[in-house]
Amino acid sequence: MPRYTLDELRDAARSVQAAMTPTPAQRWPLLEAALGTEVWLKHENHTPLGAFKLRGGLVYFERLLRREPDIAGVICATRGNHGQSVAFAAARAGLRSVIVVPHGNSREKNAAMRALGAELIEHGEDFQAAREHAEGLATARGLHLVPSFHDDLVLGVASYALELFESAGPLDVVYVPIGLGSGICGTIAARDALGLATEIVGVVSAGAPAYARSLAAGRALPHPVSTQIADGMACRVPEPRALAIIGAGAARVVEVSDAEVAAAMRLLFETTHNVAEGAGAASTAAALQARDALAGRRIGLILSGGNIDRPLYTAVLAGSL
Repeated sequence: MPRYTLDELRDAARSVQAAMTPTPAQRWPLLEAALGTEVWLKHENHTPLGAFKLRGGLVYFERLLRREPDIAGVICATRGNHGQSVAFAAARAGLRSVIVVPHGNSREKNAAMRALGAELIEHGEDFQAAREHAEGLATARGLHLVPSFHDDLVLGVASYALELFESAGPLDVVYVPIGLGSGICGTIAARDALGLATEIVGVVSAGAPAYARSLAAGRALPHPVSTQIADGMACRVPEPRALAIIGAGAARVVEVSDAEVAAAMRLLFETTHNVAEGAGAASTAAALQARDALAGRRIGLILSGGNIDRPLYTAVLAGSL
C-alpha cells in the first residue's frame, strides 16, 4: 500500500466532503471525568449513514468510475456498514448494487441497505462465508466486486483521522477499532502524512481476535468469531496487507470483551447521549482498560458507528446482555 502524501489525503477529503460535512471531534466533560484525562471523541456515528465507512465508498467509486466508466453494477459482502457505503455510493453513481450478508445479520442494517436501493442476499453463517459467496456471484453476474479492504477505501477513510488531528491538534494516543482494517490503516496514513508522533492503538473484540493473534504470531491466522455485540469487528480471516500496515504503524493491538464493550456503550450514552454500536464503543472500552496509564495524556477515541438494532441496544442499556 502506498504511503500517502498530505496533498493526496486532502484531495480525497475534498471528494468525501462533497457528499457529507465533516463530523465533530468533541470533548465531553463527563466522559473525561470517567477516563481521568483529556478526551476527543470523533463522531463517525454522525455521518449520513451513521458510520465511517461512507468515506471510503465515496473515494473508491469516484476512482472506479475513472478506471471503468462502462461498469454496469457492483457487489460486495458486509455485516452492514460497508454495504451501506457501497449502496449509497453506487446509487449516487447511477449503478445497481448487490449486497451479500450472513444469515442472522442486523435487521436494521439490512433494511437500511435495501432502502438505499441494494439487492440484499443472505448467505452463510459469518462474514467470511458471505464474502466467498459474493466472489462467486461477481463472476456469475458480471458485477464488479467491491473489496472490504483496498487502497482507495483507506484513502477515503483517512479523511476522518485528518479531521480529528486538524481539530484536536497533536494527540498522545488514538484508539481505533479494527474490523478488516481500513479505519486504523487510514489513521496511520493521516498520522504519518502530518508528521505526528501519536501512538495508534488498535482494538479488537476478544470474541474476534484474529488481528491481535496474527500480529503476535507474525503471520495471518484465521480465528473463530464468537462476539455477540461487536458485529463490526467480527473478522475471522485477517487481510494480510492491513496486517502489515498495522504491524508497522500501530503501537499495539488490545482486546476488549463483550462485557467491556457493553459497559462502554452505556458510558457513552450516559456521558454524551450518543448511540454507539459495539465496534463504535470498542475504543472507549480499551481506554477504560488503560485508564490509570492515560492520566495526563491527550487521547482520541474513534466512535466508528452507531448502527445497532433496537432490541440489542435496549438489552445493553438495561445491563441484561
